[in-house]
Amino acid sequence: MFSLLSHNTFGIDVNATRFFEYASVEELKQQIAQGAITTPFLHIGGGSNLLFTKDYDGLILHSCISGIEVTEETEQFISVRVGAGVVWDDFVVYCVRNGWYGVENLSLIPGEVGASAVQNIGAYGVEAKDLITAVETVNFHGEERVYTVDECEYSYRNSIFKRPENRTIFVTYVCFRLSKKEKFTLDYGTIRQELEKYPKLTLDIVRKVIIDIRESKLPDPKVMGNAGSFFMNPIVSREKLETLQQEYPRIPYYELNDGQVKIPAGWMIDQCGWKGKALGPAAVHDKQALVLVNRGGAKGSDIIALSDAVCTSVREKFGIDIHPEVYIIDN
Repeated sequence: MFSLLSHNTFGIDVNATRFFEYASVEELKQQIAQGAITTPFLHIGGGSNLLFTKDYDGLILHSCISGIEVTEETEQFISVRVGAGVVWDDFVVYCVRNGWYGVENLSLIPGEVGASAVQNIGAYGVEAKDLITAVETVNFHGEERVYTVDECEYSYRNSIFKRPENRTIFVTYVCFRLSKKEKFTLDYGTIRQELEKYPKLTLDIVRKVIIDIRESKLPDPKVMGNAGSFFMNPIVSREKLETLQQEYPRIPYYELNDGQVKIPAGWMIDQCGWKGKALGPAAVHDKQALVLVNRGGAKGSDIIALSDAVCTSVREKFGIDIHPEVYIIDN
C-alpha cells in the first residue's frame, strides 16, 4: 500500500494499492507496452482538486514530465510547450519574470500544468483555455495524439478530458500562447481597487495583488486541508436572475456571452449562514464560503456530508443547484 496523504491537498489519510511516477513520454509508453499500467487506475496531478472517500484499490499515476520550451516567437506573441508535471505556479513565475502576459491572474492556483488543461482552471476573469493552443497526450494503448484547443471542447471548469470515457488519456505537454505586449485582465473582483495602492502597473505588481487577494480569502492547504474552491459557480438564465433580484436586489452576478449569467456560489452559501460553520471535523472556511476545509482528521465522508448539507441549503433558499468542482473518488 502507498500513502496518498501527501498527494491530496485535503489531507485525507488514504492509501493506494500501487503508485507510479514517470518522467518522460518514453518512460510512460514503455510501462504501457510492458503491461505495467493496469486497471483500475487514476492519473493525478498535484492532488489539489481531489477528494478521496476511501482507499484507492488500484494504481495511481503521476507525471513528473518537466521543462518549459519556447516553440515560436513573434514581436507580439510567444508560444511555449510545458511539461505536464511542472508546478502551475512555477510556470506563472517563469512567465512573469520573462515579461509574458496572460497567466498572471492565475497566480498561486495549486496543482500542475497537466491538470490545468484537464480542469480548465480559472480565476479573476481568465481561464486556461484562453491561453492554451494545444494539448499533447498519450492514451492507455500508448498512442500519442495532439488535441487542438477546439478539440478540447473547453467550457467552465470542463474539457473533453474530464469525460469518464477519456480518463484513459494522459496529458504529457500543454502548449500556450502568451502576449509579449502589455495585456492585462483587471475588471474582476477587487483587482483594480487593490492596484490603486501601487504607483505603477507591472506584471510583478499584478501577480502580487492576485496573490494578496487569494491569500486573504483562501487557507494554505499545508496548514488546513482544502482543495480551494469546492463548488462551481452556477450558470443561470437571465430570467432566473431577475426573479432572484426581486428578493435579493444586490445579488452579485457576471454576464456571460450567451445571455446567461454566473452567480457566485460563495455568496449564496454565505447568505445561507454557512460561512465558518462546521459539521464535525469538516467546515466552511470563515473567510471564503466557497472553500470547505479539513479542520483535522476529517475523512472524505465528512467533507461529503458537509457538501451535501450546503447544497441542500442553497437549493431550498435560492432554487439553484450547485455542484462540486472537486473530483470525488469513491471507487
